[in-house]
Amino acid sequence: MKFIRVLKNNNQISSETVKQAFYPEHISNFSIKTVFNGNTSYNIGRRKLNLFPDSFLAINQGTSYSSKVDSYIPVNNLSISFSPTFLSDFYRSHHKTQKELLDEPFFNEEISENFFLETIYPFDGDMKYNIMHLKQQLEQEAPDDLLVNEYLHHCLINYFKVYKNEVVSKSENLKFLNKSTKVEILKRLTLAKEYIISNYNKNIDLEDIAQSACLSVNHLLRTFKQAYGKSPHQYLIQVRIDRSKYLLKHSEYTINEIVEIIGFECPSSFIRLFKAMNKITPGKFRLNF
Repeated sequence: MKFIRVLKNNNQISSETVKQAFYPEHISNFSIKTVFNGNTSYNIGRRKLNLFPDSFLAINQGTSYSSKVDSYIPVNNLSISFSPTFLSDFYRSHHKTQKELLDEPFFNEEISENFFLETIYPFDGDMKYNIMHLKQQLEQEAPDDLLVNEYLHHCLINYFKVYKNEVVSKSENLKFLNKSTKVEILKRLTLAKEYIISNYNKNIDLEDIAQSACLSVNHLLRTFKQAYGKSPHQYLIQVRIDRSKYLLKHSEYTINEIVEIIGFECPSSFIRLFKAMNKITPGKFRLNF
């Protein structure tokens, strides 16, 4: 099942539900990618990312990438692609004074490359609510372009909030005086975070994570904790526990099966950690939902 909606201003929304699919390497406008069950893998240069339902992926204009779905259950993807003009206008509205916006209302502003950092972000809160509501509207009705563009405007607003929380605030936590150094360190830490999120169910080690970020192990350990408030291992455990919560809510897998899926070796260790982090056992958590 496939759906494509191209608006008059060239914003585009597409959705597809498939078990197996390969989308060859191509270039698109700035896009936000989501998946509502299962996962989709993306190749962006040498980066190999796996997108799950609790995250969304931002891909910059001009980036070349390919993607693939290979699943025994149907995987539902939704992608939003923003036209350069719409994106430039949004960027200007957040960086110019009211007088500048009134004097030059239709000027195309060049977008800073750091404004839309290409990475995986958490898919929750207002961002998730907005996209889920848009998805529901598109599935149940045929809303006009005006309404859809309002949703897309709010999608960018919510992305900007997530960006500030995940990028700006994390950058401020880094203990470096030079701004360009902070930016470069955060870009590399973002690669480390992506590697953890994409390979959370595998037996990964510090050397793997550090290599993915082009940082030494000790430099990674020091700066990752500064930026994210957790060590790489603690971050990995958090990702695994979050994945287990999703599976407990949305699947019929047994707890032992979930333990294996998320990369834990021992059910008792998983149950102990889950209870310590959530103040409830996995079994009771599932009953509550």
